Amino acid sequence: MLSSSFAHRMAVTSLFPQDRVGMSDPIKIGFLAPLTGPVSSWGLPGLHGCRLWEDWLNRAGGILVGGRRYPVSIVPFDCGYDPERAMEGARHLVHTEQVKLLMMLGGDTFTPLRGFLTANKVLTSTLLPSDLSPDTRYLIAPSEVHPIYNVTGVDWLARNRPELRRVAMCSQKDALGLPSIATYRAAFEAAGVPVVKEVEYDPEMTDVATIVQPMLDAQPDVLCWCTSYTPMVHAMTEYAHAKGFSGQILSCTLDNYQRLVARTSAEFMEGALFQFPDFDDPKLARKAFFFNRPSTFFKEYNARYPGNWSAVSWEYVAILDIWHAAVEKVASVHPVSVLATMKQMDPVTHAFGPARWWGESIFGIDHALVGDWPVVRIQEGKARIVEFGSIPAWLDKHEDMLRRHMQAAGQMWQQRLETGEAQTGLTTRDLVD
Repeated sequence: MLSSSFAHRMAVTSLFPQDRVGMSDPIKIGFLAPLTGPVSSWGLPGLHGCRLWEDWLNRAGGILVGGRRYPVSIVPFDCGYDPERAMEGARHLVHTEQVKLLMMLGGDTFTPLRGFLTANKVLTSTLLPSDLSPDTRYLIAPSEVHPIYNVTGVDWLARNRPELRRVAMCSQKDALGLPSIATYRAAFEAAGVPVVKEVEYDPEMTDVATIVQPMLDAQPDVLCWCTSYTPMVHAMTEYAHAKGFSGQILSCTLDNYQRLVARTSAEFMEGALFQFPDFDDPKLARKAFFFNRPSTFFKEYNARYPGNWSAVSWEYVAILDIWHAAVEKVASVHPVSVLATMKQMDPVTHAFGPARWWGESIFGIDHALVGDWPVVRIQEGKARIVEFGSIPAWLDKHEDMLRRHMQAAGQMWQQRLETGEAQTGLTTRDLVD
């Protein structure tokens, strides 16, 4: 049952009498993330998704631990992406609430907590794998391994659009952008596609012309935004449209792509490639991943929280599903036991199917999950999955190349520690007209 989905397990258990003793005291899960302020778009949509998961699980009777069912309670703490506030929240959630799993965005809010969480053996998850290092023994990145999955988009493009031979790419100079541009360099090198122009820009920059015009001047077939933030992705795409670019758009994310279709044209956005699907995609219905009801989750989420859907909406939920499977397997919520069970599950079922633990060569520890990842293409104004690319298969061939580019960009775990771990400096994912 390790690879079965939450919904499948729910459906099976519902066929039998619920004769196990129920417990009133909930199992608590901490949600330590920015829920207000400019970075709330990295946390609040995730809490919304977790609330749906919490409701669904509790309506099904709760979580089964050692023959008894317990309700689950998500306990949020708004750190506002402030390191001191994050430390306050961690102490409260660990010592007062006694949470059994602590979910975090990570980045600047994780760094000061590293020693505290390790000393207290707190099973903690992050959305930023760059937080991982050999001394983060209880930290896991099981939801998305940014930016490694971006190799699947480049690989698909090289195989399906071989006539595209000139790439111009850009990203901001921070803890998201630098590893992203290094990964894209490796992916294009592996594909044999030359990069004719690169632009690394300051995260605070808003002058889109100074970024995109030099890229256009290089006459590329492909404009790659790497992991630029959503407001910049939209602004740069609109600039390229206004300047008459008619080639391929490639980006890590394309949140609220419908807005771009409306502000440019369906013809211009046709074929734009990125990595995050809508969950009503027909190809997800055939995947054994959390809930096994992705379209229902997508529909209910958008009904409850209209206009808030993004990758963040489901990434924390994907972590909960993996944790839930391990808890019921080991019949314990003890963090060390659950972590050991997670690491022994082979394969682990993550959001898009079977996955394996990886990361020592880049992060210093095998605490990141890699498996298949969707390649998403806009077709007639709608995002559609065109392929599930295998990250492990790509790494089996090109991991040394990736490590070389990460090292050249100063993004290996040893290099980050030596330089004092420069601030992540995340900015909003929200769009403001």
